[in-house]
Amino acid sequence: MNPAQHTAAVAAEAAGFVATVKAADLSAPVPTCPGWTLADLTRHVGSVHRWFTELLRQGVQQPPTSRDVDLRLPEEPAGLPDWLAVSAAEAAEVFAATDLDAPMWAWGVDQHARFWVRRMLFETLVHRADAELALGISPHIDRALAVDGIDEFLTNLPFASSFAPQTAELRAPDRSIRFTCTDGGGDGDGDGDWLIGLRPDGFALITDEAGSRTADATVRGTAEDLLLLLYGRLDRRSDSFDLLGDQDLLTHWFTHSAF
Repeated sequence: MNPAQHTAAVAAEAAGFVATVKAADLSAPVPTCPGWTLADLTRHVGSVHRWFTELLRQGVQQPPTSRDVDLRLPEEPAGLPDWLAVSAAEAAEVFAATDLDAPMWAWGVDQHARFWVRRMLFETLVHRADAELALGISPHIDRALAVDGIDEFLTNLPFASSFAPQTAELRAPDRSIRFTCTDGGGDGDGDGDWLIGLRPDGFALITDEAGSRTADATVRGTAEDLLLLLYGRLDRRSDSFDLLGDQDLLTHWFTHSAF
């Protein structure tokens, strides 16, 4: 997916989130975000939108020293869905006014403004799924979007230790884990197949375009399910997944890869 597609998807995911929570009881708990209610979840997503939007406005070139931003929160929780809709609309305006290919500081691999649009997209998408799951709705994620989300997650996870400290423990003596989509793509064709290498000094994606390298452990599932699994929203032991190879290695990965 390209930046234009990401910007359109942010708007669509935000609208989907708002529609989900608009008529809901915002005091309802969100099981996939322990301790949070739908109000907390909505406040978090809108805050992320406003924070990332401010970073893009400033075009920051160095890590910011403060996260202070005028959130303009509503006085009552009932106003949170409309507030999020306004946050998303402001983000869209800034996206349109920004050269998304411009160099910019980011905590992940892609040091361009487009990093923040893509990151906002999957932050919003996963939390839209959280809201739906809280209300007993089965989330649907378009396959192309899910594949892009898996790639974004696995590409940037090695750089997330500042806010996900357990990822620093993802080390092993030259071991590997493969994630493969079962709904088209995968099997080494470059669309739906990722190989992670764990070394004594860390971990990273490994290029394996031919899919010829044998992994020590493999997780197979649909793109939608794999994305939610990586974000800790599904249990790997469910019938949705095939787990092959070294189960201790998989336990190590999922214990320390929380984002």
